[in-house]
Amino acid sequence: MKKQVLLCCCLIVFVGAARQSIQAQTAQGNPPRVFLVDARKLAATKRSILAGDKTFDAALSKLEGEAHKALNAGPFSVVSKSVAPPSGDKHDYMSQAPYFWPNPKTTTGLPYIRRDGERNPEINKLTDHRSLDQMTDAVETLALAYYFKGDEAYAAKAAQLLRTWFIEPATRMNPNLQYAQFIPGVNTGRGIGLIETRGLTRVVDATGLLAGSKAWTETDERGVEDWYAKFLQWMLESKNGRDEAAAENNHGTYYDVQATSFALFLGKRDLAASILQAARQKRIARQIEPDGQQPLELVRTKAWSYSVGNLDGLMTLAALGANVGVDLWHYQTTDGRSIRRALEYLYPFAVGARKWPHQQLGEWPPQMLYPLLRRAAAVYGDEKIRVMLMKISATNPADREHLFHPQG
Repeated sequence: MKKQVLLCCCLIVFVGAARQSIQAQTAQGNPPRVFLVDARKLAATKRSILAGDKTFDAALSKLEGEAHKALNAGPFSVVSKSVAPPSGDKHDYMSQAPYFWPNPKTTTGLPYIRRDGERNPEINKLTDHRSLDQMTDAVETLALAYYFKGDEAYAAKAAQLLRTWFIEPATRMNPNLQYAQFIPGVNTGRGIGLIETRGLTRVVDATGLLAGSKAWTETDERGVEDWYAKFLQWMLESKNGRDEAAAENNHGTYYDVQATSFALFLGKRDLAASILQAARQKRIARQIEPDGQQPLELVRTKAWSYSVGNLDGLMTLAALGANVGVDLWHYQTTDGRSIRRALEYLYPFAVGARKWPHQQLGEWPPQMLYPLLRRAAAVYGDEKIRVMLMKISATNPADREHLFHPQG
């Protein structure tokens, strides 16, 4: 028993020392503990800014403006919703399936029926999804502004929002999505609802950007880590989680993105590597045709949006892979299925060289592909990609993309 206590104490001391080391390194301008973007490039951007480089002035100015607004945001909490989920516990996240509508053939409207791509405004009555997105956006903005400017006010506000959502007993979210995207008259929640928490990967990186702040304590970090550990366990073991893991389209992709990000955050590198290695066959080989089409996204009523969105997810997986030495960027099946091939298929439609032949309800925003092309250019860097990049519209120098993914 004494040996176990001693081992536990030693582990606590080791983890605490490791966190202090990370905080010290971040404060000195060394790479922060982030996983979605290249930490070294982010640190290089910070060093350039501190050295007086004006390249990032527009993006930094816009970021500061957004961070000032975020100082007045929230706090956000799942308990603020007016309706409790079937559990009776408002701490449980709850949302309604967006593409399901009242059944015109029944007097009650139940069971609801699917109208793909058409969002039912009823979903806005439940506020958890919106609150989650607002919290994520504000925390990322504040953490990034703190990282570049060092203003403790930004870190303090981000810490407050994080504590409210993840830690404080009166307001925290229970670490599950048992009641996400329910369909009235059909079920009380679905695995598909996991798509709504994909932004939590950005929160993971935001905590890394807060390292070194007086406002973000070791206790705070442990509290958030504990929440993510329980949520990841729920993802891996629950029926809803297993259903989403088995999804073959974009839902499966973003399940992998979340599980990998959370595993890296928690130091479970073997789990992260296992998910990424399986993604070669499970995602890239199954989702992308030899000519680059993504048939499981093309059948949707917003085929362009879903094709670009799933490719964004695959590229995010590839970025996460760099943390554990799993290369998805260059993976290719014997018949040519690859992330790059999917990008090359979509490119002519984005620049107007070809007309999109599939259904796309609402707006058809070709510029959605541009950030993906810039990310790919930073990885591949060959002449073909450079020529493709030259043909797209220049980004606004104030876009945050320039801070996350600086060119060169």
